[in-house]
Amino acid sequence: MVSTNPRATARHACRLILATTGALLSLVVGTEVAAADAPAEAEKGSRFDWSRVPNLTPMPRLGGFIVAPTGAGYYSLWDHVSGKERKAPPVSPFAPFGLFPPSSFDVDFRYLDKAENVEKDLFDPLKRIHLGDNWLMSIGGNFWVRNMQEQDSRLGTQDNDYNLFRVRMHADLWFQDRLRVFGEFIDARSFDQDLPRLPIDDNRHDILNLFADLKLADVQGAPAYVRVGRQELLYGSQRLISTLDWANTRRTFQGVKTFWRSPKIDLDAFWVRPMLLDVNRFDGAPDRWDEDRDFYGLWGTYKPKKGHFADLYFLSLNNQARAAGRLGGTLADELVHTAGARYVGDHNHILFELEGMYQFGQRAGHDISASAVAVGLGYHFASLPMNPQMWVRYDYASGDDTLNGGNTHNTFHQLFPFGHYYMGFLDRVGRQNINDFNTQLVFYPQHWLTVIFQYHKFWLANDRDFLYNAAGAPTRRDATGQAGGDVGDEIDLRFNAHLSRHQDVLFGYSRLFAGDFIKRTGPKVSPDFFYLQYVFRF
Repeated sequence: MVSTNPRATARHACRLILATTGALLSLVVGTEVAAADAPAEAEKGSRFDWSRVPNLTPMPRLGGFIVAPTGAGYYSLWDHVSGKERKAPPVSPFAPFGLFPPSSFDVDFRYLDKAENVEKDLFDPLKRIHLGDNWLMSIGGNFWVRNMQEQDSRLGTQDNDYNLFRVRMHADLWFQDRLRVFGEFIDARSFDQDLPRLPIDDNRHDILNLFADLKLADVQGAPAYVRVGRQELLYGSQRLISTLDWANTRRTFQGVKTFWRSPKIDLDAFWVRPMLLDVNRFDGAPDRWDEDRDFYGLWGTYKPKKGHFADLYFLSLNNQARAAGRLGGTLADELVHTAGARYVGDHNHILFELEGMYQFGQRAGHDISASAVAVGLGYHFASLPMNPQMWVRYDYASGDDTLNGGNTHNTFHQLFPFGHYYMGFLDRVGRQNINDFNTQLVFYPQHWLTVIFQYHKFWLANDRDFLYNAAGAPTRRDATGQAGGDVGDEIDLRFNAHLSRHQDVLFGYSRLFAGDFIKRTGPKVSPDFFYLQYVFRF
């Protein structure tokens, strides 16, 4: 039965997380856990070794991941203009692309402490500032501006031309490897919209991240921490849990997480609540989290070799009726559990990924039985000019032909996804009640210029269920099923110019060629949009 007491659920989840962490570590690693205040032998009587701090979460490969160029070439437009041809890619903490899903607290500047570092930069003095022998501090930030020109916006007949602006600033403070305090500010604004602003467009003068990490233990030389406070979450393929970097606001939560990082295995257990955004209010206070939604889970990642990730996870979302109403769904209590597994990697230039998810639980007194599958196969033509690579992928998420009229609810719940990346940049399709056959072609006319072309063929998994958008909101439906399931075909074209170590320009065009389902359930529109984005990071 779904709990109707959110505070009781929160207390139970916290106790479960803390009680489970030690048992998981001992079970998986098969060793005793050392106390956190026992100094490592190598550090006794010597200055603290900062080369291991912070112990970061590596960015997992997305589905349809891209293999960046290597070898001699110009790796930025500035390199090209200045004639600086490099023998290999430069050491850089940032991916050379206009979208950057990882959180600021997982960006790696440890290379700056190496004597052989030759990548000197204007902003280096702001990073890894040693305050004596035991304290370390870093400062950073980024901003972007994006122009959007949408035609037949949101499957309607009105156009929407507007601008987005976002600034983020952060500070990171460490006491050895035992205590970390991280804070990040965000100010995100939209201007000149012809339609009502979306919740992801504005979040003015707010806290994006504000947490403390406390070291709990050392296990086989790898640390375990507890993190308490405001924090972004990112796991696996990001089909279920993502920072949603395309959004002007990014997604954040508040709660507690314990995590252990080692070269081969990562383990996480968390309980959090999503943050509620109010464009006209500072949302830093704890009472702005969503008391109607509790999100908790266990996530394990095995890294057998470089570039290969195997995920195994169990997630639970306790969604009270009021939250469902705010999110555009039917007012009903819901407790949905998601069990899933994924493997992604490459071998001899063959690229591959497979992920399966199954959901069960209760919604409005009915059982839940839903599923989703994502499978992809690609090839990297490494010997050809322009570093071309191609993927063929298929995504499926179940739908429901009764919509609570039967005994079982079958529509998949996409949780907190990076749907924009997977289901088309127009955001008209979410990972619910959908089939998506898609292909992707990537090539590099220059090492600093990325060209990505995607084609999607969408059709409903069940003709009587809704078409859901990227936010999971229902948009179109024919309850009789007579409109068919052909949603349409979408093309997405992106160009990214890596101007310099800190700057990128991203340009894109997307269009949905409407199928019979769109034509028969509302305005006969085929929406498209252009966007141009400039990003600066430091």
